[in-house]
Amino acid sequence: MVDATGIAQREAWLAKVVPPVEQVRPGLWSVPVPMPDSPLRYVLVYAFERPDGIAIIDTGWPTQEAWDALVAGLATIGASVTDVRATLVTHVHSDHHGLSGRVREASGAWIGMHALEAEVLKQGHDPEAVVRRLYRWVLARGGTDADATALGGTADELRPWLMLADPDRLIEDGDRPLPELRAVWTPGHTPGHLCFHDENRGLLFSGDHILPRISPNISLLSDQPDDPLGDFMASLEKAGGLEADEVLPAHEWRFAGLRERTDDLLRHHEARLAEIRGALAAWPGASTWHVAERLTWSRTWPEIQGFIRRSAVGETLAHLARLERLGEVVRGPGPVDAWTLRA
Repeated sequence: MVDATGIAQREAWLAKVVPPVEQVRPGLWSVPVPMPDSPLRYVLVYAFERPDGIAIIDTGWPTQEAWDALVAGLATIGASVTDVRATLVTHVHSDHHGLSGRVREASGAWIGMHALEAEVLKQGHDPEAVVRRLYRWVLARGGTDADATALGGTADELRPWLMLADPDRLIEDGDRPLPELRAVWTPGHTPGHLCFHDENRGLLFSGDHILPRISPNISLLSDQPDDPLGDFMASLEKAGGLEADEVLPAHEWRFAGLRERTDDLLRHHEARLAEIRGALAAWPGASTWHVAERLTWSRTWPEIQGFIRRSAVGETLAHLARLERLGEVVRGPGPVDAWTLRA
């Protein structure tokens, strides 16, 4: 059974407000950093007391509002941004890594992440190239020229979210970036996503890999390997076998029931794979875009716009690629996806 342990966090989520700063364990705090105009609302930064200052996991959006909240949250626990000595990055999405460079400038802290996340960062150093790749990607999925223009964005729009700090240290699976934390490589949401396991206290800092209410977006985009859903499902099996009494995710609320939650997520994606098989049985030769239109989402397809629509199409593609890897579907040879069930 999955039980909320971050009661104040869950109550804040239901009330659609940002939760309070909380002391989770002696020397360990949860510091929420808001994400305006995002359905996720906030990212949870975790701060560890160190002999010479503090270490943090993730940092928040690259905005002034998020920076002010991070500064105020650290002040609540009697610390300052200048006290940060280490920043551990679960993955390089901007709500997690966006303020890492600014923290480093203020404090001299080192930034650590998985090597594959550092490679993803390099792809974002040329926003114009990213826009071109996204444009071609939407067309290849079966979107129109208008769709590609709307979902690709512009270089100026993307630049603040892509031009993020490079790491000082690389963290591999099994490394101990802090004495009490062991890095656990959990690819899927991103190629180099890391969780951090505090074995002595029975805690798992799960980033976006395992959340209590939703599944993280698993998309097949240009910066992902060929089968991110397969990687994600294998990572769920790996993480679900860890000894952890409490899971500390980057969004929503803390919870207990790690194995139960990973099993829930595996069942969710198996059900989605089955739904896609059904869609292709009814519409053989459908593009990824048209399959996505026919799936069940939390809102109607016309209501899904912008970044969220791109994520929905990317997630559909990841599931189709998984079925292709399993030998259950075939993709046509043309420039636009055309999927059929294998006879």
